Amino acid sequence: MKISELSERSGVPVATVKFYIREGMLPRGEALSTTRAEYGEEHLSRLTLIGALADVRGLPLSRVRDILALIDAPDDDPIATLGRAVGALPPYVESDRDDYPRAREAIGELGLTYDPDFTAVPQLDEALRALEAAGLDASPAVLRRYSDAMRQVATEELAPMAGMSRAEAVPYAVLGTALYEPVMLALRRLAHHHLLATGPDGGRLSEEKPASV
Repeated sequence: MKISELSERSGVPVATVKFYIREGMLPRGEALSTTRAEYGEEHLSRLTLIGALADVRGLPLSRVRDILALIDAPDDDPIATLGRAVGALPPYVESDRDDYPRAREAIGELGLTYDPDFTAVPQLDEALRALEAAGLDASPAVLRRYSDAMRQVATEELAPMAGMSRAEAVPYAVLGTALYEPVMLALRRLAHHHLLATGPDGGRLSEEKPASV
């Protein structure tokens, strides 16, 4: 297809398509002449992916570029690849520290693996600091409630990777991390809404109970 058709089918303006090509985010089409190139379904899929990351996920283009680079040329170490993917996602924590006491203590209590170089560790440290500043409960019992639930989710998410090749597993892990997190957040909020609307016994929590006499 011509670039005009690619633009029409993807909904991405031609100027933006050309920008993505210049930035290396979208492969160049097959040159037919000095002024014409042919684009295929893989280009359409790539534009859809860029849109999902930039528009739906709300990532800045610099972070979208990082994720695309991971998919195109992943690290040999899957943990390093996942760490870079997590680093491309909010919340963004800039730190040159080599230890995170809050996170280290919490991770130890939860029986998880403490690796100060893994991006989620400083993210957790900052999150715990924010809880403390707000006077909210960050006790091991509260954190374990979240950790146990997330461990079950992570176990089920990673299970399909056992039957995948490395070329399949890397995009699955990277894109799954990027695009399923908003789903989990939305489902959590919907669960809150449902419970507040129905109450534990099926009655709305907003309903006023009659005063006892």
